[in-house]
Amino acid sequence: MTSVMKAVVFARKDHIEIREKRIPDVGPNDALLKITTICGTDIHIVKGDYPVKPGLTIGHEPVGVIEKLGSAVTGYAEGQRVIAGAICPNFNSYAAQDGAPSQDGSYLVASGMCGCHGYRATAGWRFGNMIDGAQAEYLLVPDAQANLAPVPDSLSDEQVLMCPDIMSTGFKGAENANIRIGDTVAVFAQGPIGLCAAAGARLLGASTVIGADGNAQRMEISRSWGADIVLNFHDCDVVEEILRLTDGKEVNSAIEALGQQSTFESALRVLKPGGTLSSLGVYSSDLKIPVSAFAAGLGDHRINTALCPGGKERMRRLMSVLESGRLDLAKMVTRRYALDQIADAYDLFANQRDNVLKVAIRPS
Repeated sequence: MTSVMKAVVFARKDHIEIREKRIPDVGPNDALLKITTICGTDIHIVKGDYPVKPGLTIGHEPVGVIEKLGSAVTGYAEGQRVIAGAICPNFNSYAAQDGAPSQDGSYLVASGMCGCHGYRATAGWRFGNMIDGAQAEYLLVPDAQANLAPVPDSLSDEQVLMCPDIMSTGFKGAENANIRIGDTVAVFAQGPIGLCAAAGARLLGASTVIGADGNAQRMEISRSWGADIVLNFHDCDVVEEILRLTDGKEVNSAIEALGQQSTFESALRVLKPGGTLSSLGVYSSDLKIPVSAFAAGLGDHRINTALCPGGKERMRRLMSVLESGRLDLAKMVTRRYALDQIADAYDLFANQRDNVLKVAIRPS
């Protein structure tokens, strides 16, 4: 085994580079993974919407095999195929003990980084945010005993690739929406996370799932994954159409999966009194809540935000859904690249060419 590896680093806003980095040393509670497949796009970081330190290896969705285990990690074996959640918290933290394990506390991003003002950011998100991430030949997983999940032999790398973030986030959006059997749910944006949110709403018992998007390919996948109605925002006023479809009763739950003022506001405007807005978007500017849509604060509305849950039990549950055959996420992967081609992958994804949905990168 060599002492260096290739890694994709954030160099500056709108610019990534492939550099050689030293393969990390393995501490007693760590595991070193040899990466076999990763998702190839951390657009929010590259665009500077979410500031990280220049030189940091990016990437947060790893599938790999265990290269080396720390002395305190038991129950795993070198050579075993595993995933680790994009959120890999220390479950001994105050936040985890207080019921918010994805957060693992918080810290203040320095004002002025990447042109952004200082704000509180989640410290449960470590890969590609606080520590070197997964877009490399090797990845060091901290607190490995709590964060590594074995991949069943029946599932391929591409089937489980979305578990660490996309599937976990989308399902959390549905879980946070307080969906009950027989509910009507609207999901704004049918990108990968929105697609998983719509699928999660169906699995939780919603009788009517309404998706909204403008991309024909995503709309078709949404229908095949359980959306009863998919509205094209190019063809209609989505808010007006949802109100018509519900006979003015509005929806029990609305899920916002894009991170834009327009979709957040639309989700609020179709929400019934006492309903829940589940927000999954990563917002890069301040949100405004219209007083009319919010019923001046008197509508008994709930707004829940989420960071995708991590940990080995969360990953096991998600892979169990895939093993059951109720959902096949491999169809999300529409393009594949080698690590040396990752700049092309980012360019394709950022500009949404060729109907790209998700990109898989294989370092070897």
